[in-house]
Amino acid sequence: MNISDLDNGTGDGQDATPDGIDDNVTAELARLRDSIDNIDAAVVHMLAERFKCTQQVGHLKARHQLPPADPGREASQIARLRQLAENAKLDPAFAEKLLNFIIAEVIRHHEQIADDSVTSGGADSGGS
Repeated sequence: MNISDLDNGTGDGQDATPDGIDDNVTAELARLRDSIDNIDAAVVHMLAERFKCTQQVGHLKARHQLPPADPGREASQIARLRQLAENAKLDPAFAEKLLNFIIAEVIRHHEQIADDSVTSGGADSGGS
């Protein structure tokens, strides 16, 4: 039997791949996966931009001896993100977990910036 003899099982004569998946399904999977890959790239770039901003916040906090964490701001951001998630038909609990993960990383960065500022005698230039 040749690959060209395969049918997608619907009797419509459409070709299938050797694993029995219809060529149209394979093409649609490839199209969707390309979109997912593009979205993943955009997410990574957006996170990079976000962290550039939070690094600047960390340097500002260090220069003014402000604490790395801001529980009021964090709670406000979580509430805001949960609402955005609901509006976007995304599980708000998932969105909250994601933001909590990001916030924890930001706080870790801010703590490191503050520590570096203390050990360098407060000569933080604000760059990063």
